[in-house]
Amino acid sequence: MDTSPDFSRGCAWQRGQYLPVDQASIPITDWGFLRSDATYDVVTVWQGAFFRLDAHLDRFFESCRRFRLDPGRSRDEVAQILAGCVRRAGLRESYVEMIVTRGQPPWGSRDPRQAVNQFHAFAVPYVWIANEEQRRRGLNVVVSDVQRIPPASVDPRAKNYHWNDLTMGLLGALDAGGDTVLLTDAAGHVVEGPGFNVFAVVEGALVTPAEGVLEGITRRTVIELAQSLGMPVALRPLPAAQLRGAQEAFLSSSAGGVLPVTRVDGRAVGGGEVGPVTQRLLQAYWDLHQDPRYSTPVAY
Repeated sequence: MDTSPDFSRGCAWQRGQYLPVDQASIPITDWGFLRSDATYDVVTVWQGAFFRLDAHLDRFFESCRRFRLDPGRSRDEVAQILAGCVRRAGLRESYVEMIVTRGQPPWGSRDPRQAVNQFHAFAVPYVWIANEEQRRRGLNVVVSDVQRIPPASVDPRAKNYHWNDLTMGLLGALDAGGDTVLLTDAAGHVVEGPGFNVFAVVEGALVTPAEGVLEGITRRTVIELAQSLGMPVALRPLPAAQLRGAQEAFLSSSAGGVLPVTRVDGRAVGGGEVGPVTQRLLQAYWDLHQDPRYSTPVAY
């Protein structure tokens, strides 16, 4: 009888060991579970290589610093653990997550400084936030009445699990027949959605919100690509009305790259089809995965 671990669904790393992802767990008393007191980052593997691993590690360690969390591992150690998860799962295309939870302080203590922070990681098959049909025809995005948590309360530049606003907005969007949701700030500017940033082509310029958002690595990649292609780029507030009236729109996420938006609140954006700017950036994004400057091969 074969007693070797089954990593076919993915591999996790916890408490110093690799285990099948289905067997990974967090103690019920960990503040990461009880209070969403944690940070994380997601890097992808495509055709056997991490894409922009250094940038994701930079953001992960900066998120830890902002939330006063200690992964207890160096950059090199984290990178080795992530590669170990991918290698054991045998994944050529993978969604790889690194997490630090607050842990548990001594029982009865309310002092987060007394908690022992815990590092976790896992690799599973690559995740798309839009299916093949949605990517082909473009997404219908609903602008929600639910406001995003203000940056003064939870810093969106540090990845976090404070997603109740995003989840409630998404539920409303799905109930209304949309594919996904964008939340706004108190001024009525769209900011971000569950796991993605937003771009719009407005009067010939590529516009993306400058504040109140996670500074996504895919967002950064799209901005760099657009600039290299000579496209004007503006990081500024994006009113919901401007998004609805844009020439083109798309989302950016590690879980899908550049994802076209062809309808907002059920109404066509531009001509209601995937536009030329979106198509050009989409192709450039996936082409960049072949650039050795941004690829870190996994030693299988």
